[in-house]
Amino acid sequence: MRFSVIIPVYNKAPYVAKAIGSVLAQTFKDFELIIMDDGSKDDSYKIALNAIEGHHSSCRLYRQENAGVSMARNNGVAASKGEYICFLDADDWWESSFLEEMDKLIVEFPEAGIYGTNYTIVNEARHKTRVASIGVEEGFVKGYINYCQVYAKTMYMPLWTGAVCIPKGVFDEMQGFPKGIKLGEDFLLWVRIALKYKVAFVNKPLAYYNQDVDGANRGVGRLHNPNEHMLWNLGPFEGEEKCNHDFKQLIDNLRTYSLMPYYLSPEFHEDAKLELAKVNWDLQPKRVRKQYKKPLLMLRVENSMKTVGSKVKQKLFSRK
Repeated sequence: MRFSVIIPVYNKAPYVAKAIGSVLAQTFKDFELIIMDDGSKDDSYKIALNAIEGHHSSCRLYRQENAGVSMARNNGVAASKGEYICFLDADDWWESSFLEEMDKLIVEFPEAGIYGTNYTIVNEARHKTRVASIGVEEGFVKGYINYCQVYAKTMYMPLWTGAVCIPKGVFDEMQGFPKGIKLGEDFLLWVRIALKYKVAFVNKPLAYYNQDVDGANRGVGRLHNPNEHMLWNLGPFEGEEKCNHDFKQLIDNLRTYSLMPYYLSPEFHEDAKLELAKVNWDLQPKRVRKQYKKPLLMLRVENSMKTVGSKVKQKLFSRK
């Protein structure tokens, strides 16, 4: 079997049927679909079961006690039979040609340890849909990319969970998604692969990243304990940070880009300061250096004003 598609599900009743339908509608048919319900408390399992009715030969639905998305994906891979693994979260969806394009990419670039496509970011609540501005060169169609360099250029993920494909042997070698990480577990896996293997990318938006989901069911948009956040779990990469310029630039960009909410938080301020102390500030843009040099009280006031403004905009959009 060519592909195994893994969909982890946790309380995604309004979305899961669309995700499953987009997989079943693929033009490339040599695949299996494995759905891992991670102890949902809503009707996700029942809806998923109905969605695969009539497709039982190519679909399997499992149920586990709630253990988090990493374990759900890892358990799905453990039950898989395909040569290549693809992931799709239960609130996202694919173009019908996704697997067909992945197969072509694999044939053309067989040395890669991971494959990716561009994707469309969807926020219907704000009437916004945009293709991710991946930092590849203008006119780039497909080929091998420098993952760290491309990511650092625009800070749009060149490898996003709903738009990647991994040889099962490589996934097993990396021992899957790290357990206990709730924000960036996918990044920690992608970067481990990218530091050892080539990364192949096709610059076509073939997947949809849905940002309309209830924030309570998303890993982004809220603060996590440092032991659950990717940026506080980079110990295994200390050597790369010292000798790999592209990796260092990416990690420092992620620190300055992602840690501001933690820096402003009374609870996590000191943790953020320790992590930000690792940044090579000489390589950061002037606007970023200037922002972090402002008095903490001023930054907190500015952040509060932005939060209020954002909530007002959300209410205005919801009325349209």
